[in-house]
Amino acid sequence: SNVVAGEAGGITQHIGAYQVERDGHRITFIDTPGHEAFTAMRARGANVTDIVVLVVAADDGVMPQTVEAIDHARAADVPIVVAVNKIDRENADINHVLQQLSERGLVPEAWGGDTIVVQVSALQNIGIDDLLEQLNVVAEIEELQASPEGRARGAVLEANLEAGRGPVANLLVESGTLRVGDPIVAGAAWGRVKALIDDHGDQVKEAPPSTPVQVLGFSEPPAAGDEFRVTSDQTTARTIGEARERRYRVAGHAPSPTAPGARLEDLFEQIQRGEAATLNLILKADVQGTLEAITDSLRKLERPDVKLSFVHRGVGGITENDVQLAVASNATIIGFNVR
Repeated sequence: SNVVAGEAGGITQHIGAYQVERDGHRITFIDTPGHEAFTAMRARGANVTDIVVLVVAADDGVMPQTVEAIDHARAADVPIVVAVNKIDRENADINHVLQQLSERGLVPEAWGGDTIVVQVSALQNIGIDDLLEQLNVVAEIEELQASPEGRARGAVLEANLEAGRGPVANLLVESGTLRVGDPIVAGAAWGRVKALIDDHGDQVKEAPPSTPVQVLGFSEPPAAGDEFRVTSDQTTARTIGEARERRYRVAGHAPSPTAPGARLEDLFEQIQRGEAATLNLILKADVQGTLEAITDSLRKLERPDVKLSFVHRGVGGITENDVQLAVASNATIIGFNVR
């Protein structure tokens, strides 16, 4: 984290994202992939990341949570850049890590694949510049661009109620420019932007695309993953917000649009209509051997009109993470001999 030392009280305003500058380009890091907001965002169809940086420790190698992160990134359909960290450790085994990544379909460029792998040591500040450079290269290849013109829109990273400040939302601007005084709506929350605070805790007047900011002025905290938009005036923002609140109340819960991939119940109807259906699966088993055996058995059940897609496979009990990933990718969870 490129934190300015002389900040108020030396504390970083934690807004779940921060910016660094490299060769005149700004790169925004969102440090939330591990937590549920990331999954909740995808479940609502808000894909806030353009590139995933997968951090793997050189001494630990690929761990179960690394596999989970790879599956999340693939489900979000974004390019993956691997950062092999802790290369300064005595027991670092980089070749072993590259081998494990290759087994997961991330073949390094050095081995003839197309995955960018950068060796870094966060502690010794080795390879960080190289990583930033590679991210700029990927951004250029992927043509990641947004216009600062027009009304701002983007996604809510997270939000909460703070004593003395009221509802506070951390937003990421995706296009347009967000300014103080703009009427704004996100989900059922609406209001006028009273203040914008950047990742260093400084007040700013405006936030162009890809800028993470903290916003004060909402009527209530919006939900993580809600899309925010600037409206023509505050009355419009209020009307939209209140209409949504009524709709949520009638529905009894906040909506969650369905992702591609059929639910088990709908599969039969799709087949009868003569459509090809894809069944997304999350598979958990007690041991690795069983996991492979069940995967093979399920693969044999595939037919021309029913394709199977394994969103995530792992060993151990079914966790809350699995359920959130299932919601995000509209998958069916199958557990074999696990709690």
